Amino acid sequence: MSKTSIFISSVQKEFEAERLALCEYILADPLLGRFFEPFVFENLPASDQRADAIYLREIERCSIYIGLFGKSYGLINSEGISPTELEFDRASALHKTRFIFLTKHIASDRLPQQNALIEKAQSFLVRKKFETIDELKSAVYASLVQYLMEKEIIRMGPFDASIHPSATLADINERKVNDFVRVAQSKRGFALAESSSVEDVFTHLNLINGKRISNAAILLFGKDPQHFFINSEVRCAHFHGEIVEKPIPSYKVFKGDVFELVDQAVDFVLSKLDYSVGTRSLETSIPGKYEIPKEIISEAVVNAIAHRDYTQNGSVQIMLFRDRLEIINPGALPLGWSIEKLKRPHASVPFNPLLAEPMYLKGYIERLGTGTADMMRLAQLNNLREPIFEQNEDFTITIYRPSTNQVPTKYRPSTDQVTINYELGSVEVRNLLKVVEGEMSSKMIKESLGLNHSGNFRENYIDPALRDGLIRMKYPESPNHPKQRYLLTALGEEVKRQLGNWSDIV
Repeated sequence: MSKTSIFISSVQKEFEAERLALCEYILADPLLGRFFEPFVFENLPASDQRADAIYLREIERCSIYIGLFGKSYGLINSEGISPTELEFDRASALHKTRFIFLTKHIASDRLPQQNALIEKAQSFLVRKKFETIDELKSAVYASLVQYLMEKEIIRMGPFDASIHPSATLADINERKVNDFVRVAQSKRGFALAESSSVEDVFTHLNLINGKRISNAAILLFGKDPQHFFINSEVRCAHFHGEIVEKPIPSYKVFKGDVFELVDQAVDFVLSKLDYSVGTRSLETSIPGKYEIPKEIISEAVVNAIAHRDYTQNGSVQIMLFRDRLEIINPGALPLGWSIEKLKRPHASVPFNPLLAEPMYLKGYIERLGTGTADMMRLAQLNNLREPIFEQNEDFTITIYRPSTNQVPTKYRPSTDQVTINYELGSVEVRNLLKVVEGEMSSKMIKESLGLNHSGNFRENYIDPALRDGLIRMKYPESPNHPKQRYLLTALGEEVKRQLGNWSDIV
C-alpha cells in the first residue's frame, strides 16, 4: 500500500525545529507512519536547483499540505511574496488537502503581511492553534486521523456499516429488495411485507441513515456494486493439472451483488465436477451428488464472500485443480482466533455483520458458527481428505477432490468410453445428460443439478447440448414457448447409456 505524501511548510527559519520534530513524529508513530510519508525541505540533499522550484514541485507531488503560520512572514521574492504564501497558494490552486496550524500570537505581534496570509487562509479553512511542539503534534495527529477516517482508510466501525459518501437510493435495485423480502419471509419469517418500501426494509436491516445508504446496502442490493467496489468481483479459474499454468482452460470474472456472486461462483465449480446419479428405487426423483458435495462448496464460497475484507484491493479467487479446490479471500480470522478453533463449534463472529444478516435471512448462511465444522464432517462422510484452512496474507480454504483410488473400479468407464465422453460433450453436458428423464423443463434440469444461475446454465449446459445434437426441444419452432421441454435425442440416449457406468456411484 502506497503512503500518502505530506508537505510540511515551510523553508523559513522560524519553524525549522518544529518541522524536523513533526517529520520524525509522523514517521515514528505506529499509526501515522503506516499511512503517511512527510517531506521537509531540510532533509533534501544539496542541489544546484532553486529552492522555490524544489518546494513548489513537492507541493504538486503531495496529497496533504501542512502550513505552519507564526509571527514572521519570511523572506519575500521580487513580487513581495514569501515562500510560505507561495506554497499555500499553489496547494490551494491544486485543491490539496490543507491543514493550517497557527502559533498563539495575537495579531499585533505578527507582521501585517502575515496577518493578511492568515486572513486569506481562515476564509475557507479550519485552523488550529499551538504553543508548544507537543500541542502541535497532538493537533496534527487529530487532523491526520480524521483524514484517514474521511477517506475510509481507517474506520471506527465495520466496513459494511459505514455510510457510502456518494451512493444514494437511486443506486439500489428495488426488484432485488422485493425478491429478498419474499424469500426471507419464506425461509426465516422476515417481519416486513413484500410491499414494504426500500427505505423501510433498509431501516429494519440498519442499512440506511437518513437518506444515505451503507456499503452493505450497495453490496447486497446495488444495481452495479462493482461501480462502487471494483474489488467485490469473484475470479474463478479451472486447471486440468495440479498447478497454475497457462493456457487456462476456463476463466471467469463474476460481477453482481453478493447473492449473485455466490450463485455464479458455486455454479462455476459444480459445472466442472462430475455428477453421479443413482436409481429411482427408493425415491420418485433421481438421487445424485457431485464428487465434492455442493454443501461444502457453498459453505466455503459464502464464507469467502461474506467474511472477506472489502477494504483490501484483492478479489476473492476460486481455483479448481485436478486434485483440489482452493478458495482464497482477502480477509483474516477474528483477533485471537486460531485455525484449530475453526474446526470446532464456535461463536459466529461475522467480519461484515450487516452483510451477514441479510445473507442469513435469505438462507445463504447460518448464525451458529458451525459452517467450517460442517465442512469437515461432510468431507469425512464422503471419504474426502479433511479440508485445510490457512491464514497467511489472505485466508485460504483447500477442499480435496476424490483421489483416483477412491472411485470403485466398476464405476470407471473403459478407454473407449473416456474418448467418446470427452469428444461428445463437456463435463457440464455430460452431467446434464445424466439427469434428463423423459420431458424436462430448463428449470427442472437446473434444479436436478443443484444450480442457481440461469444465464450460466443456458450458456454452459443447454446451448452446447442442443448444438451437439444430444437433446432437442419439444417445440423447436418456438424456443421461448412457456411449456418448452427438452428430450434426449438418439445420440443423447447412447451417450447416456455409456455414462451409465458412472451413474450408480451413489
